[in-house]
Amino acid sequence: MKQKKSKRKSSSIRLRPVSTNCPFCKIKTNPDYKKYEDLAKYLTDRAKIIPKSRSGICSKHQRRLGIAIKRARHLGLLPFTGSI
Repeated sequence: MKQKKSKRKSSSIRLRPVSTNCPFCKIKTNPDYKKYEDLAKYLTDRAKIIPKSRSGICSKHQRRLGIAIKRARHLGLLPFTGSI
């Protein structure tokens, strides 16, 4: 039998490691939905939340960041979808 070839290209380009120094831990604050300019840094151009492996945020602040972004979206401060 023939094996099917995967249509996905194997990623030969490795993502460079992100520093694990959480910016919220450095300044000892929590993500706040009212500071939507700061929260926009952690969104992609399609308005998806960047994972902690790429953003360098610790687990505790990543959870709080998700909640803050969702609150800001609900209040209309951040978009639900990016521009297509």
